[in-house]
Amino acid sequence: MRYISGLCEGETIRNVYLCKGKRSAETRNGKPYDNLILQDKTGTLDGKVWDPNSQGIADYDEKDFIEVFGDIINYNGNLQMNIRQIRVAQEGEYNPADYMPTTEKSVESMYEELVAYIRQISNPYLRAALEFYFVKDEAFIAKFKGHSAAKTVHHGFAGGLLEHTLGVVHLCEYFASNYSILNRDLLLTSAIFHDIGKVKELSAFPDNDYTDEGQLIGHIVIGVEMIDDAIRSIPDFPEKIGNELKHCIVAHHGELEYGSPKKPALAEAMALNLADSADAKLQTLTELFKNKKGTDWLGFNRLFESNIRKTSDI
Repeated sequence: MRYISGLCEGETIRNVYLCKGKRSAETRNGKPYDNLILQDKTGTLDGKVWDPNSQGIADYDEKDFIEVFGDIINYNGNLQMNIRQIRVAQEGEYNPADYMPTTEKSVESMYEELVAYIRQISNPYLRAALEFYFVKDEAFIAKFKGHSAAKTVHHGFAGGLLEHTLGVVHLCEYFASNYSILNRDLLLTSAIFHDIGKVKELSAFPDNDYTDEGQLIGHIVIGVEMIDDAIRSIPDFPEKIGNELKHCIVAHHGELEYGSPKKPALAEAMALNLADSADAKLQTLTELFKNKKGTDWLGFNRLFESNIRKTSDI
């Protein structure tokens, strides 16, 4: 297996990758070609099929595992593969785990830590709402452990949703320990719940793409609906606490233009927004810098609205 992260300019390789994306286009001269996105667990690689009608290019579709033969070149500072041959790989010729980007941390250890936080919640109603999903619902637990937190931006790998959730909980725990105005139970419950809707917004790997429900409703509203299901299963759940919990979820993106139906009105909602943003942005930088050598500028990044680069060794 030649992982994408280890490919070098000038190589000619034959290997099986997941065809993550496929788009047909035309050159300026009207000649058809295919744009591909090849994927394995280490990342993605752009591919070009300049002669899609040649005998060496078999019929294939997006989401197929395909054996590709071609040359690795450098185009505008990024590696690209000029593909000369393609065939669809058969089961047994590849290990699906090689093509699923996965957290580098222990999923079981992270989940045990998350459940330990749930046990620390002293408010019985909030703890019961968390246990409804994270302790009692085995199907949800399995899905949550293996899910990503995003399609591409940050934590876009199996286990990423759990890793991001725990990262946000850690930051919220710090906030709660240092700012007495914060209700720790409400803040940590909100942190654990904040992205729960992503188990329905995004499909499982290898697709990891927006579902119909995700496109139409989005993970914030889906999450509030899921929390409401838990609340309605708990006798005499206080309406005020329920509304405060839901507010933290609907406001956790911070701004209306970022998809939040409401801007933060509670201190806990503001703290959650800060924690979510910090973990997402620092993980995004981590992923951008992961396979970059040296301190070359990476160019303008829309998320940060800035030209970015790694810090030099000091």
